[in-house]
Amino acid sequence: MWRSIPQLYRLIGARCRSCGVINFPPRRICIGCNKPSEIEEVRLSGRGKIYTYTVIGRGATVFEHTEEALVGGPFPVAIVELEEGVKVMGQITDCDPSEVKIGLEVEAVFRRIYEQDDVVRYGYKFRPVRKG
Repeated sequence: MWRSIPQLYRLIGARCRSCGVINFPPRRICIGCNKPSEIEEVRLSGRGKIYTYTVIGRGATVFEHTEEALVGGPFPVAIVELEEGVKVMGQITDCDPSEVKIGLEVEAVFRRIYEQDDVVRYGYKFRPVRKG
């Protein structure tokens, strides 16, 4: 079922045709103009900057962070402001938690999120953009 929901495994938003605001995840009522409106699907770039973040020292064993809790140790989770202006929450990967800072440029990557009842769920995480 989750594979049929694009925003869970791809960054798909919806642009309101009335006011132009991009909604993520897509909504029936626009967050910009508070009206039901026609929308057009928008593939978000996946690139942006960390708006705010926290480092979770030890996660509870709940859905999306079960595997991090089992492994133990800190893992960063951030709100990322994408180039399109949309704010998205996601785990930061491929770096030491001490490297995570507000303003850090990141990009979305497709990764394994967790496994439950022998079903692996994939989705997006963010990693720092490496320059050079």
